[in-house]
Amino acid sequence: MIGSGAVVPLRELVLVLLVSATVTFLATGGIRVLAIAFGAVAVPRDRDVHVKPIPRMGGVGMYVGVVAAVLFAHQLPALRRGFDYAPDIPAVLVAATIIVAVGIVDDRWGLDALTKFAGQVTAAGVMAVMGLSWYVVYNPFGNTTVVLDALQGGLVTVAVSVTLINAMNFVDGLDGLAAGLGLICAVAVFVFSVGLLYEQGGDVNTYPPALLAAALAGGCLGFLPHNFQPARIFMGDSGSMLIGLMLAAVSTGASGRIPLTGYGPRDFVGLLSPLLLVGAVMFIPVLDLLLAIVRRVRAGVSFSTPDKMHLHHRLLQIGHSHRRVVLLIYLWVGVLAFGAVGTSLMDRRLVVLLMAGGLVFALVVTAVPGVRQRQRTEH
Repeated sequence: MIGSGAVVPLRELVLVLLVSATVTFLATGGIRVLAIAFGAVAVPRDRDVHVKPIPRMGGVGMYVGVVAAVLFAHQLPALRRGFDYAPDIPAVLVAATIIVAVGIVDDRWGLDALTKFAGQVTAAGVMAVMGLSWYVVYNPFGNTTVVLDALQGGLVTVAVSVTLINAMNFVDGLDGLAAGLGLICAVAVFVFSVGLLYEQGGDVNTYPPALLAAALAGGCLGFLPHNFQPARIFMGDSGSMLIGLMLAAVSTGASGRIPLTGYGPRDFVGLLSPLLLVGAVMFIPVLDLLLAIVRRVRAGVSFSTPDKMHLHHRLLQIGHSHRRVVLLIYLWVGVLAFGAVGTSLMDRRLVVLLMAGGLVFALVVTAVPGVRQRQRTEH
């Protein structure tokens, strides 16, 4: 499905990822000191798994890395055209600034669920108003496209963005979990976006999703050394909401940009790849979010009431270690994400076989904790 002969600035995109990772890694150390002085510190609660106070606001370091990488990309002639002809990049930067500002306030003083939700809707709405929005959906049954008007596209954009923001927020419960998931998801969307670049011969409209995905992947990669168990700093809501927003942005930017004429009438998997990818990369976090809402509503409490029944809590309860739980969730999300990407890059029969093998392996290692860890749990 991927064309050939296209001039794709892959080397420059990899440089963007590395700049984002380096700046994030260096900035996060300083942010940790500022967070302690600012009072943005997570004090252990009953539902937490850490036992000592740890500073938050690590998402600010990721934000600094992403912005630095975008500014660096603007200086590269091979990538500068992506700034001139598409609204995606300024829209994402403005929306990211809003969501990080909301996250900083929440990390320091705490916000109620409604106020935080209003901030999320505002950031997503600004992104849509500035031009980054869903505008076409493929209908595989009629081999047609459904074109959305500005209001419909904006509503879809806000709905997708708020869902992914809260999914990443909910899953941020273990050291390194949200940053690792963000890295896996961003790399998957990056690979898909590079595929679009080849498919459309280096069309400038396909530059922003690849560039932003590279910047996000670098931000997550640079933050992981500070956050992997045992964490020295948490990303906080400023980080988890930033990851969710940017994943929504790059997935939205990649939608509706696959040429319909390049596929047969039954080739609906390729035409729906952006939608499938959005669902695949966030399936586990979104499922955890939905189960949490159902669980809390059935218990007669607010859907935003925290508890200790998330997926990572359950995996800890059955005997997996902290690091093993994180790696297991990496595995599940990785299999789903790259399985979805593979449908647009490889023979689908091979992708199905690889996905089936990956899912079976993930199921086995999830269901059977290590003997040593099980003995510790029983003791």
